[in-house]
Amino acid sequence: MLRSVRNTARLLTIARVLARHDALFLLSNLGLTRRVGALASRFSNRRAPGRPGERLARALVELGPSFIKFGQALSTRADLVGDAVAADLSMLQDRLAPFPFAEVERIVAAEFERPISELFAAFDPEPIAAASVAQVHRAVTRDGRTVAVKITRPGVEAAFERDVELLFWLAEVANRTQPGLRRLRLTESVTAFADTVAMEMDLRFEAAAASELGENFADDDTFRVPEVLWPLTGRNVLTTAWIDGGIPIDERDRLIAAGFSPTVIAERAARAFFKMVFSDGFFHGDMHPGNLFVGPAGEIVAVDFGIMGRVDVAERRYLGEMLLAFLNGDYRRAAEVHFEAGYVPPDRSVDIFAQACRSIAEPILGLPAADVSVARLLAQLFKVTETFGMEVQPQLLVLQKTMLTAEGIGRGLCPEVNFWELARPLIEEWMARNVAPPARIRRGVEDAWDAMRRIPAIVRRADAMSRDMAQSGVRLHPDTVRALLERRRGQVVHTWAPWALIVVLMALLLTRM
Repeated sequence: MLRSVRNTARLLTIARVLARHDALFLLSNLGLTRRVGALASRFSNRRAPGRPGERLARALVELGPSFIKFGQALSTRADLVGDAVAADLSMLQDRLAPFPFAEVERIVAAEFERPISELFAAFDPEPIAAASVAQVHRAVTRDGRTVAVKITRPGVEAAFERDVELLFWLAEVANRTQPGLRRLRLTESVTAFADTVAMEMDLRFEAAAASELGENFADDDTFRVPEVLWPLTGRNVLTTAWIDGGIPIDERDRLIAAGFSPTVIAERAARAFFKMVFSDGFFHGDMHPGNLFVGPAGEIVAVDFGIMGRVDVAERRYLGEMLLAFLNGDYRRAAEVHFEAGYVPPDRSVDIFAQACRSIAEPILGLPAADVSVARLLAQLFKVTETFGMEVQPQLLVLQKTMLTAEGIGRGLCPEVNFWELARPLIEEWMARNVAPPARIRRGVEDAWDAMRRIPAIVRRADAMSRDMAQSGVRLHPDTVRALLERRRGQVVHTWAPWALIVVLMALLLTRM
């Protein structure tokens, strides 16, 4: 009860800000306007300028750091807010006023138990960037290395915890009151958002991500990650090598003036992105132009590793097959991949889903080569799948957003080049190694061997369980007992439950024979 009262009060404050910017449609999309709209409507400003997405972005900036991050996450959910709003939110800038240098000194001293003057030979008090989670300063170490020092914003962790708790509550309310939204897996999406934010709060995780990405590209001189200085890195402080002389990747004229070919840079960006996704399954999840530079040798240099994504091997295979099927116009195969991955329930029609795939792809793939957007294709696909009961895959939404950003970079560098045609050979090469018949046979043997290795452990656990049951009977966890009692109060026990228990008991007894 107290939780609901607290969150309703907080929601009313948020609704008033949204109403002032004429952005209450966000709550309406979640089916929540009825609860708070009447109370907030008198604050509504119907004359607020700009498109809906622009008005929402301004409201989120006013609401603070948590909501700036939430808006960036929401930019991946065109299925919730629509394509136009998602596009506007993708441009949401994560910039805030800097916090005082006295706080910087306090945080660094608390982290390392030494004053900042003992750790660094020089430390610029003016930050070069200030965002919702942290700000970055230029400094010089005691051994003369120029470095970038990132420090978390004071009090930001408590603010995020409060607002993430509200988002969980909203997701629960939406799931209860709007059954049609359950396929969107709002709770899982908030969990993914919360996990991402938690990782950003601890700069050691970002340091580890930078280190891992750097190792993945250790043998590639076309993509570079700044070195992490671990002795000067902790939970609230991250120190990396300084990027000297880098040109932002979207400044095409400066790149040309410096003697770089935009086509070569675009090719390197495409190759790096698809190596991350398909070869490594670990990709930079925030590849906007502010985080990518071109170094003195024409190498691409990445910064800011707070948002990263992972795609496991199985998902990479499905994604690769799906993309190639779409690019080859094989819509039947594109549909089959969705069923094989379990994204679409097996009781739906493959043929009808293939027809839906064609309806989405033909208008996009029929455009001039330079205008083809596979990220847009995926966004449309996620949007249309409601008809087929396909659940949203939060991890793929991050990838889809990153694809959209990567496409934008490629198109800005070379408007006449199809970013996906640059990457196609890389996908085909990876697919040939990992999906071709020999690879499938090898994977099948590996999976079978792995299953065989697990059998002794399974038998040992079953034997231990059967002995325990013979001596002490069946013991249930208190949470399980409570759940069973609640189900008995609210509904009839399923008639198959006793038979399921009998089957389990027989299996356990057989392991002792």
